[in-house]
Amino acid sequence: MKWIKIQERDNVAVALEDLELSDPIPKGHKFALEDIENGGVIIKYGAAIGRATKDIRKGQWVHVHNVKTLLDQQVEYQYAGQPQEPFHTKPAPAWFEGYPREDGRCGVRNEIWIIATVGCVNSVAQEIAREAQAYGRGKVDGIHAVTHPYGCSQMGEDQENTLKALAALTMHPNAGGVLLLGLGCENCNFEMLRPYLPQDAKNNERRLKWLQCQDVEHEVQEGVHLVRELVDHAKSCGRQPVEAGNLVVGLKCGGSDGLSGITANPLVGAFSDWLCGQGGSVILTEVPEMFGAETFLMERCENREIFQQTVHLIEDFKAYFRRHHQVIYENPSPGNKAGGITTLEDKSLGCVQKGGSSLVKGVLAYGEPIREKGLHLLQAPGNDLVASTALALSGAHMILFTTGRGTPFGGPVPTMKISSNQELYERKQDWIDYNGQRLLDAESLEQRKQVEQEFFQCVLRAASGQRTKSEKRQYRDVAIFKQGVTL
Repeated sequence: MKWIKIQERDNVAVALEDLELSDPIPKGHKFALEDIENGGVIIKYGAAIGRATKDIRKGQWVHVHNVKTLLDQQVEYQYAGQPQEPFHTKPAPAWFEGYPREDGRCGVRNEIWIIATVGCVNSVAQEIAREAQAYGRGKVDGIHAVTHPYGCSQMGEDQENTLKALAALTMHPNAGGVLLLGLGCENCNFEMLRPYLPQDAKNNERRLKWLQCQDVEHEVQEGVHLVRELVDHAKSCGRQPVEAGNLVVGLKCGGSDGLSGITANPLVGAFSDWLCGQGGSVILTEVPEMFGAETFLMERCENREIFQQTVHLIEDFKAYFRRHHQVIYENPSPGNKAGGITTLEDKSLGCVQKGGSSLVKGVLAYGEPIREKGLHLLQAPGNDLVASTALALSGAHMILFTTGRGTPFGGPVPTMKISSNQELYERKQDWIDYNGQRLLDAESLEQRKQVEQEFFQCVLRAASGQRTKSEKRQYRDVAIFKQGVTL
């Protein structure tokens, strides 16, 4: 198979290898299946992804030189009524090896986190983590400094985001123990942070320690002492069989290409439906990369209230762009275009494939914890680091990250990379955990199901302690959503 037509009504196809037609067609790029007149609509995924800016003949390359977005007008969203739950064969019960927590949740890692409440102490946090590593080896899954550049010189919504982020990280179930490390004179000081934490968490001196660097003579020495106490508490918690329905998985894509919406994203979508069928939860974010595909999500909102929340999610993000005098549809990126994505609709329709076909059960504000089961939408931008951090803040135990271009980064929780194409998988073995092109290479429905089941088991193994490629290299990044003034 040299090319694929995704939906019956499509008037373009995607090249699965470099082709020589009326034009040279690079792999992952589109070509016309029929003559399309100037002004005609380009159809892919069964939906409009743009309008032709000149006549396009059958077999010609369809890309940014002859297509423009349709997303340049206001949209009126109409509630279509309560949707039916899609039919899925109920999956056999599945389990993973996790860490039960006192609050009824579970973790997929048992780590000690040294969370800097302000960027001024980042280096101190890192030094404490280095000094404490030997003591924690073999007792916990790791000791990590959680650093960021904020916590001071912030106001309003930015400071609120930082406080919510710090509190959410403090409460994350992947952390068996937390040292909150402050300076003493910052905006987001301990007194400001305490109200954001549950009372039982603040009083749990075995799991949570506080250290203000200006108050002690030797902050690294004191920090290492506290971390050792946290290790001694956390090491008593061992892995136990946990039902897969307790998992919360974040969904993210970055550096997408023309195959992402055909291979890696649908594979993750199949996992999403499978996990929801297990009674688990998935979180889909990247709101600007829902533009152009948002109605497909709105049609799956469980009820009118969630539909209205989804409308606000989309409209509020558009208003955010306008407040900063930015073009709402300034997307896709240069890397996306090089990989075959032409317009934001093209990108978004591929992006939302990660959410599968389950009903949308909830909409989360930035930093808001997930409380219900099922598929949720989360307020966060498309930026890889900011969105991945936001997924962790809402309770994602791990992140499934699809990519067509490749990226080495890891989030604050295990970040599993799925490539859209085999070339990337083979070239970047130290980045990529799974080859998503295997879904496309399956020659029958049975083989496709086998690939999906293998992928599900791969995710469960990661949840059970098998380290992802970014974990092995100790790549961990945190980026808090910043929107306003820095003092």
